[in-house]
Amino acid sequence: MTAYVSRLLPSQEAAELLDLTREIADGTLAPRASADERAERFPRDVFRTLGRAGLLGLPYSEQYGGSAQPYEVYLQVVEEISARWASVGVGLSVHTLSCFALAEYGTEEQREKWLPDMLGGELLGAYCLSESHAGSDPAAMRTRARRDGDAYVLRGEKAWTTHGGHADFYQVMARTSDDRTRGISCLLVPAESNGLSADPPERKMGLTGSATATVRFDDVRVPEDRRLGEEGQGLPIALAGLDAGRLGIAAVAVGLAQGALDDALAYAKQRETFGQPIAAHQGVAFLLADMEAAVDSARATMLAAARRKDAGLSYGRQASIAKLVATEAAMRVTTDAVQVLGGAGYTRDFPVERYMREAKVMQIFEGTNQIQRLVISRDLVRPRTEPSHHVLRTAQPEEPQA
Repeated sequence: MTAYVSRLLPSQEAAELLDLTREIADGTLAPRASADERAERFPRDVFRTLGRAGLLGLPYSEQYGGSAQPYEVYLQVVEEISARWASVGVGLSVHTLSCFALAEYGTEEQREKWLPDMLGGELLGAYCLSESHAGSDPAAMRTRARRDGDAYVLRGEKAWTTHGGHADFYQVMARTSDDRTRGISCLLVPAESNGLSADPPERKMGLTGSATATVRFDDVRVPEDRRLGEEGQGLPIALAGLDAGRLGIAAVAVGLAQGALDDALAYAKQRETFGQPIAAHQGVAFLLADMEAAVDSARATMLAAARRKDAGLSYGRQASIAKLVATEAAMRVTTDAVQVLGGAGYTRDFPVERYMREAKVMQIFEGTNQIQRLVISRDLVRPRTEPSHHVLRTAQPEEPQA
């Protein structure tokens, strides 16, 4: 069981939501995580459980089946889940991202028609942007959607698709003209579409309970009314979604690091050398202190970015900072957790070796950390368009805390 993290939350509803999340995470996720990861088994039923508990549509409008929770709360839910099972935390983040274009850019008719089922738990989403030759440069994509009457004919392939082969719908970015940045459109493609297929899952170092596969589109017909936003608006939609998605991955990384710290601390308290627990030895105690500082700092950075988003302020640079800081911290903390356990940590008898393998990909997906540094540095040198000070409403002291 993961140690209780003291949190400042904006409402009693949020506190109850975090309690529900911990109950599901400890009772349903934690007992089976290691076995499913070893078997490389995708836990489709877990996402139905999360959906029925109302956890798959947290940041979206109640009108369409969401919970209208601020990102500050949603990310802490992702973190709690990821502390027990990172593959499921990643899946929750990706599903939320796959609903983004419809929720933010769809017409009212489109939202009413499709969003309730997407947020309700029965349908699982996937996000198709990257291609084998176009990962960090999405404008170089080659997947093409050709107009044919009142439909698009979609042809190409998308790499590194989380939930590939298991998803019920795919949010797909495809080229509708040769214009590099204004020639990409966003389509919502049902999984049962003729011509849509998925390769066998990639054999990955970590997150083996999360299916990642290349998805192929062989002349898939997509009705025009499944285009989200205007034709040619796909790249701005994708980039806006990635800002939110980076916060999701930051939350997964914080949760993973917290889980590693909890396991290392528990082991250090019970493992004895020279007549006392190894946690009493300064070398181990200071290592644990550094791990706690890294986790707490990463969480604070993530929540600061989320609160900017919730306040309606620009947050792209802060999302990149959060993703960078949290994933670097996760790599460092999980590596140190293995060190605390010593030889035991290098075996599969303890989960910390898995945490270390899972942490590595956090520095790669949703934009590599080199790309995050590029985003941050470019934003630093551009002319300022916002005032330097903002006055935000804050929770009153008497509001509940958890």
